[in-house]
Amino acid sequence: MTMDIDDILASVDRDNYTSPESVTSDHQHLTRLWVAERAVSELLPWPAQLMDRMMERVRKQVENIEDLTASSYENSNNHVDNIGNNKNNTLNLKLSILQTDLSRTQYLIRSYLRQRLSKITKFAMHYLVLISPPAPSPSSTLQSETSEVGGIRTEDTLPNPANATSNDTSPLSASEAQFLYSHQYLLASHYRLSFLASFPPQLRRLDDNAGGTSMIQGPDMREVVLVRCLVPEVPIMVPADEIYDQEREGEIMRMGEVWVGRWEGVRKAWERGDVEVL
Repeated sequence: MTMDIDDILASVDRDNYTSPESVTSDHQHLTRLWVAERAVSELLPWPAQLMDRMMERVRKQVENIEDLTASSYENSNNHVDNIGNNKNNTLNLKLSILQTDLSRTQYLIRSYLRQRLSKITKFAMHYLVLISPPAPSPSSTLQSETSEVGGIRTEDTLPNPANATSNDTSPLSASEAQFLYSHQYLLASHYRLSFLASFPPQLRRLDDNAGGTSMIQGPDMREVVLVRCLVPEVPIMVPADEIYDQEREGEIMRMGEVWVGRWEGVRKAWERGDVEVL
């Protein structure tokens, strides 16, 4: 009996194998997002539907592996003839293929999430301000902090995504937004207890922009990336600068060509799916 590896891998998603959201299509999409996330400096939008499908498939595949493991164990104890050995060998082969595919998918998901978390922690205040309503002013916070001798607490000046009127936390997921606030709250508390409590109240914020210099560090949108064109042609945009105050089109990139360019110039083309990041 011959075994088709594609059929084995599709067994965890048999009903939707031919749909656009099939195992192969989703895996390729996640791989491209993973490569792009590693290549660009900013945090890319969270693919909610894709990740929900991938995590559901991982759960189903774990269940299938557990069932096959139990069946293989029963066959090894109950069958000693050639037919039983052949059946057990087939189950072991199928089990090995599914375990290998599961490990590959789990590695991809873990690496993708770790890359996003590294950007979230590196540019924590930038994304916290981006997804949250404005933080309270130092004066109002100082008046509300009557229990502490030192006055304003640094962690209380942080913008909180939970106070936003909208549930939109893009480009972060809801879980990432919750992690971001908790992480930054603990860090701000540590800074206050270590040294910020001895500063004047107006200098205890982590988003201070006194003197025209902001303390918030954001991703470098001018970072260079490698991209490949996926459509017949796409214009590369040249962002506005001191000389040209409006965005303008640069040269034309044609299908199959691989270019080196600034992320800010190819970002819109990537969002449309016209190019892929290498």
